[in-house]
Amino acid sequence: MYAGKLVFAQLMGHLPLHTFRRCVARYEGDRKVQRFTCLDQYLCMAFAQLTYRESLRDIEACLRAQRHKLYHMGIGSLPSRSTLADANETRDWRMHAGFAQSLIAIARKLYAGDGFDVELSQTVYALDATTIDLCLSVFPWARFQTVKSAIKLHTLLDLRGSIPSFIHITDGKGSDYKALDVLLLEAGSFYIMDRGYIDFARLNRFNFASAFFVIRARANTLFRRLYSHPIDKSSGLICDQTIILTGATSAFTYPAKLRRVAFRDLETGKRLAILTNNFALPAASLAQLYRCRWQVELFFKWIKQHLRIKAFYGTSENAVRSQIWIAVSVYVLIAIVKKRLGIKASLYTMLQVLSLTPFEKIPMDRAFFDDEIHSPQPNEDNQLKMFDE
Repeated sequence: MYAGKLVFAQLMGHLPLHTFRRCVARYEGDRKVQRFTCLDQYLCMAFAQLTYRESLRDIEACLRAQRHKLYHMGIGSLPSRSTLADANETRDWRMHAGFAQSLIAIARKLYAGDGFDVELSQTVYALDATTIDLCLSVFPWARFQTVKSAIKLHTLLDLRGSIPSFIHITDGKGSDYKALDVLLLEAGSFYIMDRGYIDFARLNRFNFASAFFVIRARANTLFRRLYSHPIDKSSGLICDQTIILTGATSAFTYPAKLRRVAFRDLETGKRLAILTNNFALPAASLAQLYRCRWQVELFFKWIKQHLRIKAFYGTSENAVRSQIWIAVSVYVLIAIVKKRLGIKASLYTMLQVLSLTPFEKIPMDRAFFDDEIHSPQPNEDNQLKMFDE
């Protein structure tokens, strides 16, 4: 019989606590704190994410029912609903953001060798944003429209392992392309974006940073074709052109040449056109790169379905940002554990199993294997016979 740590404690054992303490010290998170520390807050919120708790009252009731196991979970004191609410409202969300970024750095190293649909040695990112609707009367600081509030989650997804390498939270009214102002570009990397990020002055920064963008073109983009390249139309390609922009503003803000590739999606039959500053890759590879952008859409769908980022435990901006960053760190932590332990189960399966086994004392890696339990068969030669033959 296994008499080791709880499954929850085994999972949290993969956290770099020295990094967490540095993040807390940077923003003085534990200043004047006597009992309920920032680590206690993080563990309680991580527990809520893993077990799909709906409210602070729900978190308090579940932890109170297992109070004799809190020490073994790593939680120093049983939090009341008001204590956890105050911690989310007042403790700086940036310490959770910094800690999540450190986990992201660990995960990206673990998944650096993974491949995806296009064989490229360079790093490939997909950039997109999703809107999380909020109630205007409860979240007035995030006013989006006349009758509702919202926040926007800009995410840069590393397509190797689907790890979010950059997250920027803005109000719902902010334009998508403004996220490019805070994006640190990596030389040689590819950035795949939808047409909401078209701003040619900002796209021109990619040339100075020696980075490449692949972005869907708008139908009203004014350009002049310089020459066309040969293509294989059987692969769905329509044209591969070198162009320059001719719009009054776009020609001034982006004077360099662009490459325009039009293709037809073989699955949906929809015609798409993309713009890029890369002239080396084959047109078919560029088209396939843009198709990979849908991985970030699947990521948004996945975290909205399986993480607590639609129903919030607090109403202030600090509480909402803290919860989002803790949810992201839990997602990345599970991805790290999956790689370190060589678990073949999907992240969805891991979350479902972890939601039911946080208080179990079983080796965590065994919880994700579907081995059949075979009871030893008795040796029939040693069995007594009930009736004489």
